[in-house]
Amino acid sequence: MANAFTYTPPPPLEGSARMWGTIALSTATFMNVLDSSIANVSLSAIAGDLGVSPNQGTWVITSFAVANAISVPLTGWLSQRFGQVRLFTISILLFVLASWMCGLAPNMATLIAFRILQGFVAGPMIPLSQALLLSSYPKALAGTAMAMWAMTTLIAPVVGPLLGGWITDNISWPWIFYINIPVGFLAAAATWNLYRKRETPTKQLPIDSVGLALLVVWVGALQIMLDKGKELDWFNSTEVQILAAVALVGFMFFVAWELTDKHPVTDLRLFARRNFWAGTLATSVGYGLFFGNVVLLPLWLQQYMGYTATQAGFVLAPVGLLAIILSPIVGKNIAKFDPRLFATMAFIVFGIVLWMRSRFNVQADEATLMVPTIVQGIAMACFFIPLSILTLSGLTPDRIPAASGLTNFVRITAGAMGTSIVTTVWESRTALHHAQLTEYINVGRQTATGALNGLASAGMEPQQALETVNRLIGQQAATLAANDVFFASSIMFLLLIPLVWITQRPAAMGKAAAEAAAGAH
Repeated sequence: MANAFTYTPPPPLEGSARMWGTIALSTATFMNVLDSSIANVSLSAIAGDLGVSPNQGTWVITSFAVANAISVPLTGWLSQRFGQVRLFTISILLFVLASWMCGLAPNMATLIAFRILQGFVAGPMIPLSQALLLSSYPKALAGTAMAMWAMTTLIAPVVGPLLGGWITDNISWPWIFYINIPVGFLAAAATWNLYRKRETPTKQLPIDSVGLALLVVWVGALQIMLDKGKELDWFNSTEVQILAAVALVGFMFFVAWELTDKHPVTDLRLFARRNFWAGTLATSVGYGLFFGNVVLLPLWLQQYMGYTATQAGFVLAPVGLLAIILSPIVGKNIAKFDPRLFATMAFIVFGIVLWMRSRFNVQADEATLMVPTIVQGIAMACFFIPLSILTLSGLTPDRIPAASGLTNFVRITAGAMGTSIVTTVWESRTALHHAQLTEYINVGRQTATGALNGLASAGMEPQQALETVNRLIGQQAATLAANDVFFASSIMFLLLIPLVWITQRPAAMGKAAAEAAAGAH
């Protein structure tokens, strides 16, 4: 076992070793982030093949996100116990195994089980890829290293929907998981070959097993409640009531235990800092709104607008184009301006984008659908880095890893919750609008009788004509419901702006904080 007190960090890599190390770490990160978005446009195909509703299919996304959120806070403990290089390599190999099993899954329950495993082993990969990449570069090039790393997290969401759509339409949905196998093996082999002699010291550490168990219980109960609630009529269901009680009691015990334990799995005392709690709340709610709407758009396009998975992916693909162009500019100038200004701009642009989407109708063409998606890239460039700087400002270097892990845990959990809440509200509003629109279909309405007569004259039986009208009403109802969600999300983004200004403008940040903020998203 290495001695942590005599440990000297290895010198930076040089030449081709640094280049290949960067490629290996970035490839693993790319695969990880890609997997959280590639399934978005394939949900309808997965749900259809496995015999469940498309809304139940969202479990494919939320199960991964929740498991990922639970494992992120454990990264620090696991890396000290097993070593960063060993843990990173094992995480990649287990991710590959889980991906293979996801592709072979014969039913939704099995697929969700392996997505949970996949999400759990993926947790340490992103923070460890940052740590190993920073160790590969001289201090003077730390910003460059993080900018290159950040590009992978911005490109993956662009490629994910397009690649997922193409694979689903032209091969079959299991291949969105199978493609991880060769990529993961190559990344693991390259990482182990380049970094195994640069292993970090290990030591025996106590694990907060009670805190971890409570974390799993309340997060799991909350997520199951959010996903099952719409099927079980929410609090009219005994099952939902029990899940809500378990989540609430589990959360209360979790907070009490973590605040008193000597080695807590999450350092909740960080929330005593104004910048940390306000920054984490703004980041998490904003990310939850963003991710929920990212899931809603392809569901609406595929279920009600007749889009294939490839076409839906094409509409979503440009989301990161402007972000890729503008992120280096924002990162270069963030120290010259108040980060709160950039964060405010992000929320304003998100609000404008979702207001534009709230005006969609069933005649919207691809160009109309893509304009707000492209504009959204401006908001993404101004969202992550400024809010990370605000959240982590004022912390000593030794508290940065715990703070970054905790804020990422809250953000990832919020993303999973956003998916559940948005799809639930959309389904509920669709039913409401459908009921309201069907009130206009009766013999006393000239428009309704004219439409039915027109369909009858086209050779349709009365029942066929009614089914056609009902399908058109369903399309209009789902579109109106999506518009409601988009508009409400737009207002919520604007309401987050005062939260940004509760934070204090950070003084000059230390190197550790700046590096962590640069890669925190």
